Amino acid sequence: MSAHAERRGEEMLTVFDTAFGQLLTADPTAFRMKFRKMAASAFAFYRGTACLFYHDVDTRRARNADSDFLDEHTSRVWIHGDLHAENFGTYLASNGRLIFNVNDFDEAYVGPFTWDLKRFAASVALIGYTKALSDEMISELVRTYAAAYRERIGALAAGVAPAEVPPFTLDTARGPLLGALHDARARTRFHLLASMTEIRGFERRFTPGGGALELDAATRRKVLDAFEGYLATLPESSLTRPDSHRVKDVVGRRGIGIGSAGLPSYNILLEGNSDALENDVVIYLKQAGVPAVSRHVTDAAVREYFLHEGHRTVISQRALQAHADPWLGWTELDGEGQLVAEVSPYAVDLDWSDLDEPEEIAEVVADLGRATATMHAAADDESSGHSLVPYSTERAIDAAIGSDEAGFADLLVDFAHDYGARARTDHQIFVDLFRNGRIPGL
Repeated sequence: MSAHAERRGEEMLTVFDTAFGQLLTADPTAFRMKFRKMAASAFAFYRGTACLFYHDVDTRRARNADSDFLDEHTSRVWIHGDLHAENFGTYLASNGRLIFNVNDFDEAYVGPFTWDLKRFAASVALIGYTKALSDEMISELVRTYAAAYRERIGALAAGVAPAEVPPFTLDTARGPLLGALHDARARTRFHLLASMTEIRGFERRFTPGGGALELDAATRRKVLDAFEGYLATLPESSLTRPDSHRVKDVVGRRGIGIGSAGLPSYNILLEGNSDALENDVVIYLKQAGVPAVSRHVTDAAVREYFLHEGHRTVISQRALQAHADPWLGWTELDGEGQLVAEVSPYAVDLDWSDLDEPEEIAEVVADLGRATATMHAAADDESSGHSLVPYSTERAIDAAIGSDEAGFADLLVDFAHDYGARARTDHQIFVDLFRNGRIPGL
């Protein structure tokens, strides 16, 4: 390793220890799996290191041009927190519509709106590099995203009616977004239940094995007590049929995925909306983690607004996502905040593997820019009902961008190339640290 790479490696290890240290000590096996997934590609590394991204954005803030677009309002916007190109997909909304939009709100918080945009722009640079797109093509894709975001924010700030900017549904989506919705529509609750459960004694139960962990009596009791606390956090519209919340079975699950390593998790099987066994519902109860961005937002009012990380995740998702999961709620278990939501059969992520032509990628990126703007505009005093952001975010963002539209696009293009290159270099440093046993605790 060069001297520069050695210094950067030590910096990365310090950031990882702050972000992952306690969880890694508690479950090193889960983190070995997480880090092996991150080692597979620069993009996988980028997905798993929001902590490093915000460390870099914050420590280099004095040299960042986004300060020109940030004031007391645009620095205090509900943001997704981990807005990269693969955090978009489908969900079944509480109004019964299949919608394509931003997903995975585990890192959501309140902070500068530009941080979401910069994280997405750098992810476009990484994807473009893996598809052998030129720097000029990548720049054009980022500009397309910036222009679509700016156009949608401007329309919303001008008071365009929601019906004129509808969500991406089976009626309005196109291309790969429509393909994801068609895939989601073809899925069924029956097939999800068949993959996780079986019928025993005329009742549905979780199938032993396959990642399901049997609970001892004391743990099961604690989970059920936490479930009772969760019911109190559901909106009235989700409580119309009390029998739907009858618990049939409970199992433990190990935290899975790049973002959930080491976080305790449980699956709960419920009666659902009718006595028919095919209408049973599976929800998960998962310990919510500390969002990476929160370590770099110093506003005490934001930090003190949330009861715990489970509450923070749910309030943020409800603010950012129209018609959120009707099973979405929070609770506490062993003093830790928990996120509760449905294991949905209708969740399909945007698949980038067959997106290769720049023209097709540009269409998708433009739609994702519109989705990002709609998300940022959804969470303000007029739409979310929360007091933490007591002003119109779309009007604040529109005014900030309007002060220098060309500079806004240039900001995202420059950052995309700079941080994309940094992430590729950091990925190699990380792989060398990992394979040579330099990460403490593994």
